[in-house]
Amino acid sequence: MSDLSNHGDSTRVIYLVARRFQIQCLHKTTRPLTPVRGVEFFQGTLDSTDEIESARVFDTTLRDGEQSPGTSFSYDDKRQIASILDDMGTHVIEAGFPVNSDAEFEAVRDIASSTQTTTCGLARVVDGDIEAALDSGVEMVHTFVSTSDVQIEDSMHATREEVAQRAVDSVERIVESGTTCMFSPMDATRTDEEFLLEVIEAVTEAGVDWINIPDTCGVATPGRFRAMIEKVSAHTDARIDVHTHDDFGLATANALAGIEAGADQAQVSVNSIGERAGNAAYEEYVMAVESLYQTDTGIDTTRITELSDIVEEKSAMGTPGNKPIVGDNAFSHESGIHAAGVIENSDTFEPGVMTPEMVGAERKLVMGKHTGTHSVRERLRERGFAPSDEQVTAVTRRVKDYGAEKRRVTVDDLERFAEEAGVDRQSEEEEEVRI
Repeated sequence: MSDLSNHGDSTRVIYLVARRFQIQCLHKTTRPLTPVRGVEFFQGTLDSTDEIESARVFDTTLRDGEQSPGTSFSYDDKRQIASILDDMGTHVIEAGFPVNSDAEFEAVRDIASSTQTTTCGLARVVDGDIEAALDSGVEMVHTFVSTSDVQIEDSMHATREEVAQRAVDSVERIVESGTTCMFSPMDATRTDEEFLLEVIEAVTEAGVDWINIPDTCGVATPGRFRAMIEKVSAHTDARIDVHTHDDFGLATANALAGIEAGADQAQVSVNSIGERAGNAAYEEYVMAVESLYQTDTGIDTTRITELSDIVEEKSAMGTPGNKPIVGDNAFSHESGIHAAGVIENSDTFEPGVMTPEMVGAERKLVMGKHTGTHSVRERLRERGFAPSDEQVTAVTRRVKDYGAEKRRVTVDDLERFAEEAGVDRQSEEEEEVRI
């Protein structure tokens, strides 16, 4: 049975199938499908999904992400990651810091010439930086300067007046070239408010296209950051972008708070890599906007897992198993109660509005100490066994004992336990009926 429903400007076809099977889409849509039952379940408690009208994605994996201690992307690494980001529909790719080296300049230049999306180059408020970025052929130059007193005095060894003048001069040079200009008052969340607004008004008058508000040291909280973005918006007609760090684990929440407050775009990195504890995560931000806010980002979310795996490999930074969206445990179930519920209907112990298929992942039933009989029975049947209830109980006991010793229970272990318990294999006729 299908339900043809209109949602805004797009039409989505929802196919309802048996509860234990996945919902499949036989028609390519402009955004990933969400299970009808899942949406109803979600809206039963939190039914407001109109806080965000649109949300753009500015990826900084190749710039801030590469600043992770010990991470260094090669020319080929950058080209490969940029190509996937481009194919996925990422709105802006910050390809690097062109003045940093000849190799960096070449990588930024080649990414700018080979991608369809907007490519951005970073530049300090220094003539050489800006000229290198412009020469690289990027469509956007992102220039920045510290505005907090601690960084002005102890890092730049300058004055507020010098900072403001450099900001204006740099913005004017970029605007004069016809290139899109983004300006960042670095360490904005630790900057004196009056001075911050003074600088924002000055670069706005100079013609800046985008103002990025960075939580450089990750000290913002969602409520405070939202209020800050609302105040900044009242002092500029430039578009607002946000850049949040994860020192307190609030980067993605703060990015979303900024979007709720009226920012157009958030800077994110794949797997949350970046300086210190990293940035707001590309995958978390995109899927929160798509699934929780029900807003179309235009991103092909089905390639998120693929992208994450490649960045993990190239960055040499392992992705924790419990990492949201892309961790090995994100759609895995071991607990007996959870596994039994998911076997019956995946919405029971998963968000419902986000499925593994939406991010190019697979659901897994993991064998271990907490495994229950439902999961064991399902896995045994998948391996061609026809166990009785008593045999399922016996095999489950073996799985639990083995897992309690902190050992991984593999498929081979499961088959060995089944054979030792005398579980018969299904006949070909039974297998055909089951299929």
